[in-house]
Amino acid sequence: MLKGAVVGFGRMGLTHFSILNNHPQVQFVAVCDSSAFVLKNISRYMNIETFSDYQKMFDEVDLDFVIIATPPAAHAPTVKDAIRHNLHVFVEKPFVLDLQQGHEIVSMLNGKNLVNQVGYVIRFNEVFIEVKRLLETNTIGEPFSFKMEMYGPTVLKKAKNGWRSRKSEGGGCLYDFSSHSIDLINYFFGHPEQIVGTVLKNIYSEDVEDAVYSTFLYKNNLSGHLLVNWSDPSYRKPGYRLEVLGREGKVIADLHAYKLFLKGDSADGEFTKGWNTRYITDFAEPVRFYVRGNEFTRQLDYFIDCIFRKASGDMCSFTDALVTDSTIESLIKNSTERKN
Repeated sequence: MLKGAVVGFGRMGLTHFSILNNHPQVQFVAVCDSSAFVLKNISRYMNIETFSDYQKMFDEVDLDFVIIATPPAAHAPTVKDAIRHNLHVFVEKPFVLDLQQGHEIVSMLNGKNLVNQVGYVIRFNEVFIEVKRLLETNTIGEPFSFKMEMYGPTVLKKAKNGWRSRKSEGGGCLYDFSSHSIDLINYFFGHPEQIVGTVLKNIYSEDVEDAVYSTFLYKNNLSGHLLVNWSDPSYRKPGYRLEVLGREGKVIADLHAYKLFLKGDSADGEFTKGWNTRYITDFAEPVRFYVRGNEFTRQLDYFIDCIFRKASGDMCSFTDALVTDSTIESLIKNSTERKN
């Protein structure tokens, strides 16, 4: 039985807690949060120790792993202290706001067999797992263009005072929203050679951007576009759409299905010439406990499985996430800010 704790018991902390609290080989023994109201109710209804200081919790409680779901600005110091206490760490995205801090954390892992993972949950969605397979098997031939889109209704009026509206705390569409899409781009195509034409657009917010538009260029003549907007009222919840055009076909995917167009039948006979549609229900395997989507359980079960297998894990590792942070920094350096 692995003993775990959560630092940051907001929406994501509660989501991760609910999923792993039902894992047969996990026991949560502590929660740390800045809200006295939250801690009071945890103490009242659950047999779990509560803390307002994560350092005190790490010092006093016997733990195997920690889930860190604080605002982004607190990620780096909390992760560092967890590593000093030899804890396996799952931290919400983005990894860090400062690349130097990220490199220091990765260096701290040298010589330590600690599982480290960042919450880029969309990699664990079954449709995008299929897209990865199609690209790796060269089903659409050499890709030469892509378009990654993400839209949602996160900010539809002047933002209230909170960390998501403050740039210094990692708020804004770029870090808090589009980082998922940027991570998927890196996962599928690698870090771009050059980023051009980036626009960080203000719509309702004052200190942070509400939309991100950019072009990614690669050495092999591949190019792609990133289009992200968290102020789109036509969406009920965040939606993703990836379109990749290759020399032998095209794939269009979202969280629920993908459409594949081929010039001819696939070599293995799996797909036929023309359009092929596959829905997630055609190939998705059920998970042991469902909250918000299969991918949320898959990512956490992967984390726990890596701990038991004593494997460092090669999916969404800190090193992986640092590449995404580097891409985000390149977007910022290349950007033009547009305010309404």
